[in-house]
Amino acid sequence: MVSLPYFKAPKPFLLAILVSTPVWTSPTPGPGRTATLSRSGGVKWDLVPRTVTTLSSEDISSYTPFTQFARAAYCDPAIIENWTCGGACDANPGFQTTLTGGDGADIPHFFVGYWSAQNAAVVSHEGTDPSQFLSLLIDADINKASLDASLFPGVPSDAQVHQGFRDSHQATASIILSELNNLIGSKGTTSVIVVGHSLGGAIAELDTLFLRLNLPSSISVRGVTYGTPRVGVPAFADYFDSKVDNFRRINHALDPIPIVPGRELGFSHVAGEIHIIGPDQWNSCSGDDDTEPGCTISEVPNVFASDITDHLGPYQGEWIGTNFCN
Repeated sequence: MVSLPYFKAPKPFLLAILVSTPVWTSPTPGPGRTATLSRSGGVKWDLVPRTVTTLSSEDISSYTPFTQFARAAYCDPAIIENWTCGGACDANPGFQTTLTGGDGADIPHFFVGYWSAQNAAVVSHEGTDPSQFLSLLIDADINKASLDASLFPGVPSDAQVHQGFRDSHQATASIILSELNNLIGSKGTTSVIVVGHSLGGAIAELDTLFLRLNLPSSISVRGVTYGTPRVGVPAFADYFDSKVDNFRRINHALDPIPIVPGRELGFSHVAGEIHIIGPDQWNSCSGDDDTEPGCTISEVPNVFASDITDHLGPYQGEWIGTNFCN
């Protein structure tokens, strides 16, 4: 079981707040946000409706390798080292694991390796139990913190993120960067792919920005996450969107994790949402927190309308979690 630092016990009244509280964000609107005056005279930032596009079957199929890499992160590191984790490993044959880490407790497991089929380096982060994760993410006392400028050079001080996510990420950031530089040097790869599910998705989101800021511009950095919660405040989302040009966060059906921490708590998603309505309908939703029908906020307006089991999948017929490593 993965435990996160700086989480506090949830408040019983908070579920009602999630339903009734208006959306308040930062005092500066980012792309796609407009300002209106509230009854109290304050400023409320609403989101401009965005375009929703249905992905083709070919586009959906292109995510299959990333889904399998995300599944594999839940497997025992001992079998990940030999790439013998069953279906998740068999789906990406020839992958060479070069680094595993984490303790499965304070530091989620992760692995790094070389994907010869795409001449790419891959980083995958493990997630955590969804029911406990949800209760932690709806806590009104969630702490926000600035990113470490030594890890994220040039990041604005107001680009704050969830403190637990930040600390989990920075525990492994340097060793992962070092291993990727080794792979770039030894394999000649010019592509890095970061994946993760649940908590692992939050860490992968931070990793994607971290690697984009710390790897040469000649190296492409791509992030694909599943069931990812909101990681930071609007200023973080704006900064992320300005630096990262290839990121997709995939949400499944009525999964509640992507709608927490709530916008009323000052959090915002980054761009790149794909919302799965059904096996053959994946909607690409532009903007950060798209409110259009067919996107997560519209489909899952609050936790009472959610189904926590959807957090586990299926994603392209595959379930992701501790019980599905095979």
